[in-house]
Amino acid sequence: MEVPVERATIVNGLSVDVEDWFQVGAFESVIERGDWGNLADRVDRNVREILDLFDEVEAKATFFTLGWVAQRHGALLREVAQRGHEIASHGWDHRRVFTMDRTEFGEDISRARQVLEDVTGLRVTGYRAPSFSLDRRTPWAFMELAEQGYVYSSSVAPVHHDHYGWPDAPRFAFRPLPWKPLIEIPVTTALFGGKRLAAGGGGFFRVLPYAFSRWAIRQVNRRDERPAIFYFHPWEIDPGQPRVAGAPLKSRLRHYTKLDQMAPKLRQLVREFQWGRMDLLAHRESARLDADRVAAEAE
Repeated sequence: MEVPVERATIVNGLSVDVEDWFQVGAFESVIERGDWGNLADRVDRNVREILDLFDEVEAKATFFTLGWVAQRHGALLREVAQRGHEIASHGWDHRRVFTMDRTEFGEDISRARQVLEDVTGLRVTGYRAPSFSLDRRTPWAFMELAEQGYVYSSSVAPVHHDHYGWPDAPRFAFRPLPWKPLIEIPVTTALFGGKRLAAGGGGFFRVLPYAFSRWAIRQVNRRDERPAIFYFHPWEIDPGQPRVAGAPLKSRLRHYTKLDQMAPKLRQLVREFQWGRMDLLAHRESARLDADRVAAEAE
């Protein structure tokens, strides 16, 4: 059955947070970073499957990649770039921003960026914090990103969540430092009954009915007239990944539920809506913010 395509001119932001199954926050209490190198590496096969899926509809995306992964998969990252996608930073080894001080954070993003640029030969201008861990506790993070020359960040989840969230942050693109050009592009939320609902992908997309994501993206595109920001992880399309028996039950439920349904839902999503790279979206949203500021000053 042919899936209808949204005909609106809005191009949404499509992104992949490139980390392997053992690097997720859900398992950080049971899998030591020092053991990562001894575990089954599945990121290469999963990313290649995603690339083929995107090619089916000529969708382009941004791959926010851990420096740890890039150091070991240079050929994969070069192929991602050669197939027209953006390479951006996801930090070095998935440490949440609020677990670091500014010096540590600066070293983390600098180290990751250096490796990403070395293996691809391309400039890295975008950043996404692991687990959307940039929030009101880390005001210095935006300053550090700006000083290191990043053009945009997509690191804020403007919702309540037990592991992350900045519920009073703007829902759409904003300049966190008025005196700097850096732009923050939060992951998508929808409104229902006056409340914000997480609707930008990941586990919410995998577990909830597809109709919810369709409704949320249409709300953002049609009512708000703004692009939606969607993300997911390579391990989410991999039902054959190893199981971590020692992890808390809640973490295992979040991680493994409906892995077998993720790829078909993704295929439907990329066919039904228009998608593009985050760097191009950041450019458009930056121009929008500048135009809004000029208009406000003229009133």
